[in-house]
Amino acid sequence: MGKPTGFQEFNRELPAKVSPEERVKNYNEFVGLYTAEKLNQQSARCMNCGIPFCHSGCPLGNIIPEFNDAVYRKNWEEAYEILSSTNNFPEFTGRICPAPCESACVLGINKPAVAIEEIEKHIIEIAYERKLVQPMAPLVKTGKTVAVVGSGPAGLAAAAQLSKAGHSVTVYERDDRPGGLLRYGIPDFKLEKWVIDRRIQVMEAEGVQFICNTEVGKDISSEELVRKYDAVVLAGGSTIPRNLPIPGRELKGVYFAMEFLKQQNKRVSNTPFDAEDILVTGKDVVVIGGGDTGSDCVGTSNRQGAKSIRQFEVMMRPPESRTTAMPWPTYPMVLKTSSSHEEGCERHWGINTKEFLGDENGNLRALKVTDVVWETDFLGRPIKFSEVEGSERELPCQRVFLAMGFVHPQHIGMLEQLGVELDERKNVKAKEGAFRTNVSKVFACGDMRRGQSLVVWAISEGREAARKVDEFLMGHTLLESKEAVNFYEQAF
Repeated sequence: MGKPTGFQEFNRELPAKVSPEERVKNYNEFVGLYTAEKLNQQSARCMNCGIPFCHSGCPLGNIIPEFNDAVYRKNWEEAYEILSSTNNFPEFTGRICPAPCESACVLGINKPAVAIEEIEKHIIEIAYERKLVQPMAPLVKTGKTVAVVGSGPAGLAAAAQLSKAGHSVTVYERDDRPGGLLRYGIPDFKLEKWVIDRRIQVMEAEGVQFICNTEVGKDISSEELVRKYDAVVLAGGSTIPRNLPIPGRELKGVYFAMEFLKQQNKRVSNTPFDAEDILVTGKDVVVIGGGDTGSDCVGTSNRQGAKSIRQFEVMMRPPESRTTAMPWPTYPMVLKTSSSHEEGCERHWGINTKEFLGDENGNLRALKVTDVVWETDFLGRPIKFSEVEGSERELPCQRVFLAMGFVHPQHIGMLEQLGVELDERKNVKAKEGAFRTNVSKVFACGDMRRGQSLVVWAISEGREAARKVDEFLMGHTLLESKEAVNFYEQAF
């Protein structure tokens, strides 16, 4: 370990942020970097505990104590090699991951956890600065071809790993640029797009080909794709949003969150779009949904100059610390205050929207809402809710964004043409650990297979699916699995 007494000497500190008043004036990232001294201190807080639960907390199985030790010793090449052995894109996860590894940190039992996510971001940025991140084209090509459908984190991870194994990889993306959710779902103030472009350039230098503005099942048939390639990986994500089919849903002013976020990302990158402008300047905004997508709508609304912003969550306000129902090292469902909330937002819990109310021109003017109370089980988990009598009221609102999650991938087009089986949640059916669908040569990974999840889970799925595709094509694989990497590190 870097410093045996580090966790006793140093407190958890995060890099400084630009003030909310200043950062809402633009769409730039606003989280700073540690000084060399602070980075050294934060890495010294890692205890190198005998059983590093952070490994299992991380879906990628990142080898966290070892890269913390390398950071403390300022051995940047070693730190980068350790980190990149399990994570293809630490520049993404270091910015937008909710850090389940930190929830599993042993130090977090009775003190603030090690700042793992920030250390991860610093490792990769220093690696780029020192030109340690170089294209690694395989020395031997297998002659096998693979098509990856979707260029979000799962598709990019699968493509990177399959290229590393020596296969010729082509990634199909229906948008104008690669990145998927990273490009057109996550706002620039959380992830500037040059970060994606920088990684895409590395992958292209490694031999990965990207074909954009091409929707499989529409611009190219699914059958042609299967016929043309030796294997196909479906990584199109969970793209169908959960709707709120209540009276007034058709009113102008009610939008899905991704319509709003994607359009603003295109506006920032000076990319043209066909749809009408969705702007909230001077408007009363309500975001329905308390997750990260809802938070992104809050931050974007603040930057567009909304008159007021409310965020609704039908669930009750979560506790501020762990309860008996969420013991360490599980990921706790506690109150989360995002950077967007810091910028200005009125949050409402236990509130249910019953009707969208419009004016004579068909424009949204208000919401009819009620308060609710939840019935819980013996562990405090919610079972069902009932409305609070006499709580019905109207709230003025001219823009609503539905940010209640996603239900399943798009079925029309590619999936229907392929005839892949769907599971009970209408995701592509492909057994975990195998990633094979019922269609020969066709694999699936990421949100398209497991349902809406985290970016870090998507990267993990892409990596693991790539191993199974490599085995299918070659009869064996030399690509690392997270279990094998962690076993080696712990044993030796």
